[in-house]
Amino acid sequence: MTQTLNRIQTSDVIPDSTSVVIIGGGIVGVSAALTLAERNIPVVLLEKGHIACEQSSRNLGWIRKTSRHLDDIPLAMAADELWKNMPERLGQSVGYQQSGILFLADTHEQLEVHDNWLKSVESLDLDSRLLSKDDIERRVPGSERPWAGAIFTPSDGRAEPHMAVPAMANAAIAKGATIIQNTSVRAVNTSAGRVSGVYTEAGEIKCEHVILAGGAWSRRFLGNMGVSLPTLPVVCTALRTTPVDGPSDIAVGASNFSFRKHRNGGYIVTQRGALKAPITLDHLLIGHQYLEALKYQRSFLRVSFGKEFFSDLCLKRRWKSTQKPPFEKVRIHNPPTVTSLNNEAMANLRAAYPIFNNVDIEEAWAGVIDITPDSNPIIDCLDTVSGMTLATGFSGHGFGTGPAAGQLAADLAMGTTPLIDPKPYKFSRL
Repeated sequence: MTQTLNRIQTSDVIPDSTSVVIIGGGIVGVSAALTLAERNIPVVLLEKGHIACEQSSRNLGWIRKTSRHLDDIPLAMAADELWKNMPERLGQSVGYQQSGILFLADTHEQLEVHDNWLKSVESLDLDSRLLSKDDIERRVPGSERPWAGAIFTPSDGRAEPHMAVPAMANAAIAKGATIIQNTSVRAVNTSAGRVSGVYTEAGEIKCEHVILAGGAWSRRFLGNMGVSLPTLPVVCTALRTTPVDGPSDIAVGASNFSFRKHRNGGYIVTQRGALKAPITLDHLLIGHQYLEALKYQRSFLRVSFGKEFFSDLCLKRRWKSTQKPPFEKVRIHNPPTVTSLNNEAMANLRAAYPIFNNVDIEEAWAGVIDITPDSNPIIDCLDTVSGMTLATGFSGHGFGTGPAAGQLAADLAMGTTPLIDPKPYKFSRL
């Protein structure tokens, strides 16, 4: 995680009962807890490590609609409205700025992809538009690469992950939610096929509803329940530079780098054209479900086979509620920084924007992303266990839509009118 992650104080008292238990303290789980607390619904959120300790504090902080699947954009649009109102809702800043996101195209073929996407979302009346080379220079000046053009969405934005999720958690607590850190949920208890409680490492909590927002751990948790969740892990690595008077407040993505302004004056940078893909047993078990996606994304993956395979193999896939699950052995999934990818990102960025030549790397980190075969999440009630709702598989896009995804999960769990049509996120599609 980033060194700057805000830590919060939470309860260490396990209640006997509640209405809803949320498993997982990332942005989706915390947003669900905040939503329920605002509706005066008793809720307990349990996090095996600490709030936002995994991908929710390791992402780039982008809040975008650009290049999302057509059926995923309504959730992103709903999230935009929630982000805009977040400072007032929480009583403090989360670093949110609607400063726009711009994707650069090296070639006319890449620009055509953006144009095709733009045509595919015409019905949604977004403010996205194509830019010429001169337009790019006006908005993000100083590049030495001959861009073919770009696509720009002024209403896209960014927030600071290290601030946002802890602030949401503090607000949820202030509004009545109970949040407990360093406590794992070992099992969901059922009676006659319906949720009756959860068994934690500190004892049982009776409840009527469970929301599983466990990120990359959700597959293993559901596997212990006999439910196969098709997600695979990849590792994204990122860095933050020392302060620099950079080219723009607009977040920028190119084929082999991206950058966005950080509130300390530096920039968050990543190698946008590469993700580390360490092979695990799950790749062998369900990899065939990703063959279609690999046709278009294979060039992005730096596949490796090594110690990650054997470390993963040593973690339990089945356990009883009286036994320690794997998330008590690994409280925080903390993959090593991929220095080679960070070096590539900085070299590519400096070649395009020489103003970054004299900046240093202030910190670097990596995080595990859970990818579904179609890169859309699952936000749905589990058919086999009445009272259990899934909100997982966000495929690296979860921070931006997190406030809306958490609210949608809360809506589904409680049977209220959903924030948006949840059909695109049905578990059955996979």
